Amino acid sequence: MARRDLVVVGASAGGIEALRTLLGSLPPDFSAAVLVVLHIPATGRSALPEILARSTPLLVRRAVNGAPLEPGTVTVAVPDHHLMVVGDRLLLSRGPRENGHRPAVDVLFRTAARTAGPRVVAVVLSGALDDGTAGMIAVRERGGVGVAQDPEDAIYPSMPTHAIEVASVDHVAPAAKMGSLLEELVGEDVSVDAPEASELMDVEAAMAEFDAAALNDDDRPGTPSGFGCPSCHGALFAITEGGMERFRCRVGHAWSPEALAAEQAEALEGALWMALRGLEERAALSLRMGERAQQRGHAHTASSFRQRHDEAQAAALLIRRLLQHGELDGGALPDEVTER
Repeated sequence: MARRDLVVVGASAGGIEALRTLLGSLPPDFSAAVLVVLHIPATGRSALPEILARSTPLLVRRAVNGAPLEPGTVTVAVPDHHLMVVGDRLLLSRGPRENGHRPAVDVLFRTAARTAGPRVVAVVLSGALDDGTAGMIAVRERGGVGVAQDPEDAIYPSMPTHAIEVASVDHVAPAAKMGSLLEELVGEDVSVDAPEASELMDVEAAMAEFDAAALNDDDRPGTPSGFGCPSCHGALFAITEGGMERFRCRVGHAWSPEALAAEQAEALEGALWMALRGLEERAALSLRMGERAQQRGHAHTASSFRQRHDEAQAAALLIRRLLQHGELDGGALPDEVTER
């Protein structure tokens, strides 16, 4: 028998308040190591350890590569590095981003599950989209326990909602009551007879570590999806695990369904702005060339440029409507556009 001695916590938007509440409810003699990933910008120095230290009697520190796991401490991921668990130590990696993030919640959860199995308690707090769900599935497949913040208690309920619905977490609680829940869970004896880490879990952990052999292996996990990776534009492979379909590209970028859809929408908006710029420039050039042709008495050329100007302006108007409202607003296309 063993005791649960590792608590991994993931949060994103709205997560600071939830983290402060959770950590503030933990006792000073809490017997497990706590690892925290909050999705933060890659640049600059994070003040999160100092912010959290004001709310808890536990020692709060920044993650350091190679540092041991220590009960009664809170270790916070640093910007632009995945926080991983390998054996009884921490590993910091600049491996491929997952859902556009580094550090990523799923990387922490997955590597903790791979290393500690049933000794892990994973907690998903406030955040947008579905980050943490894939990692929570990995934790529960290895016999660990899943906890989600009550969506009604979360500023952004999407992350805990997906963890509840897709990963089927074991417990749901408001942040203020998680301290007593976690104290109870880490005090329980657990069997060490847990399912072995899957080959998929090993491969994905190796990718996060930037292991060259895993990244160069021609036998990719998953099957071709027909979609492209928003980060590198390479082919995405679909992976089904625990009832969840997600995606990973050849060089290791990983995407959950909600995150991929959001990134595609952002890329589409960028493409629309580029198209709008091109149309505006075409309209402006056509107008200038038409005026010059008119001044020189070239009526046919002037008419041709005016037509190009009108077509570009009409198309630009449609794109502006789409950017402003997300739809074409039910308006009919101008004759010049529909006929062509």
